[in-house]
Amino acid sequence: MKIDFNSDEALYIQLRNQIIVGIATDRIREGDSLPSVRQLAEHIGINMHTVNKAYSVLKQEGLVKLDRRRGAVICLDVDKMRAIEEMKRDLGVVLARGCCKRISRAEVHELVDSIFDAFSDNGESC
Repeated sequence: MKIDFNSDEALYIQLRNQIIVGIATDRIREGDSLPSVRQLAEHIGINMHTVNKAYSVLKQEGLVKLDRRRGAVICLDVDKMRAIEEMKRDLGVVLARGCCKRISRAEVHELVDSIFDAFSDNGESC
């Protein structure tokens, strides 16, 4: 995992996002244990509290379960309706910013298709 220390995006958000992309691209699978907070913090060179915050956010989002023995374990929440509502909220802001920059509907569709295709290895949807 790579962290951009010059980015305006918070470090815990960068870490959270990379884990989510890892799950979506099947590099991280349900049941996999993530590195311990201490191990990941040392590996990346960030504070343990930052890693802990990223793991806590992932837990709140239903993507990991925190287990005393195994640490943070990928455990996907199958509540699809909740996920759709969260996505709608998040996409609303992203699309509004795109509108402000005069990004067309066709450009958005093309971008979404290309990103979604990256999450499927054989052309089928997630």
